[in-house]
Amino acid sequence: MFKKSRMISILLAAFLVVAVVSGLSAQEQITLKVLNYLDLTSPGTEREIKEIWEAFEKNNPDIKIEREDLFGEPFHQKLEAYAAAGNLPDVIYMWPGARSATLHDKKLVKDLAPFLGDMADEFVPAAVDPNNQRGKYLAMIPIGITATHMLYVNQEMLNDLGLNMPETYDELKTMVPKLQEAGKDVVIMGAQDDWVIQSVLFSMIVGRLAGDAFIDKILAGEAKFTDEPFVSTLKFYQQLFDDGVLTPDIVMTPYGTSPALFAAGEAPFTIDGDWRVGAFLTDPATGEALIPPEKQDNILLTIFPAIPDEVTPNSTSMVLATGFGMSAAIPDNSPKEEAAWRLISWLVSPEVQKIRLETGAAIPSRKGITAEGLEPLVEQRLRFYEKYVGTYVLDDVLPPEAYMPINVGLQEIALGMSTPEDVAAKVQKGYEEWIAGLEE
Repeated sequence: MFKKSRMISILLAAFLVVAVVSGLSAQEQITLKVLNYLDLTSPGTEREIKEIWEAFEKNNPDIKIEREDLFGEPFHQKLEAYAAAGNLPDVIYMWPGARSATLHDKKLVKDLAPFLGDMADEFVPAAVDPNNQRGKYLAMIPIGITATHMLYVNQEMLNDLGLNMPETYDELKTMVPKLQEAGKDVVIMGAQDDWVIQSVLFSMIVGRLAGDAFIDKILAGEAKFTDEPFVSTLKFYQQLFDDGVLTPDIVMTPYGTSPALFAAGEAPFTIDGDWRVGAFLTDPATGEALIPPEKQDNILLTIFPAIPDEVTPNSTSMVLATGFGMSAAIPDNSPKEEAAWRLISWLVSPEVQKIRLETGAAIPSRKGITAEGLEPLVEQRLRFYEKYVGTYVLDDVLPPEAYMPINVGLQEIALGMSTPEDVAAKVQKGYEEWIAGLEE
């Protein structure tokens, strides 16, 4: 009887110890709220969730992640709502420039340079240069480098139709009748969301025809959007529709549908950012790809053909890729701050950058990241950046008061609702109102 009572006492004591330890663990666990940008339809999504987010929680049991995944405009709208309410998540996916202007301008995220310390030497210099970010401090650490304009070319289709890759715009324009006769579009774009044309096409046009130097003059107050260099970029954009290279259908095509249309052979060309490479790769969850690896050599990753009167030939719009920032509301030197930095440093770690390289999500910002068994399109994307000059992405260098009228104006021009001169005037008006607001 004594032995039985003693055994019960020992078991009860053990149970109490476990309960107390479990209680302490639960009490000490830190919750991080994260606003993440993720296309749930992308082939790499399963690896993103399992190998990046779930792996972090598994290896950091003292941290609980409450992650909100959004994509496209819903993400930006939610972010602005959080900022306006003074209720930002702890870790925020963000852009290095004007697309995240609120976070930069109001310093709603912390300077990560002190956290990074000597680790900065492990990144390519441009990635950790604070001058490359809107707030001129290290508000986020980029996960890679991005070309927002890339021309995807189905070379097999061109060959079957007896056509060659055009080197100039005039050569592209001469293809239009033959492609129309074959029942094909010339260029597919999913531009229903108003940011698309500006980011993946028009920024490149501005870089080619006006040049970064002209945008710098506008920002310095020495030029206007209504001046001829900028108006001429809008006129060339309008010409794309007049010549049949683009059709108004692009502004009614959802952004997520364009890769499937291109893969299905609806047109020999599509224009998108370099990140779209990931949409064509093998989905680990299904083993299927929009463009199987054995056919990816038929696809050329290049840039728009030479445009008449270019000031920056052989160029495409480039920017530091997105990354993650830490809310400035987190108390300094607190356990939550340490937890947030642990997460951010993981999200730009060699392990995670290798995963993003393999899935086509990003070209690494760290030095020396390589991987074996990359699909041909990923290999081609890695070599892409060695060939071309980079120019501004407009929503990275301009305030929303200027780039939003550009976004909407480009759709209006496509639909025949506005002229280049009208759009230029609206952009200038918005920009002047922004300047006036700064002076108040």
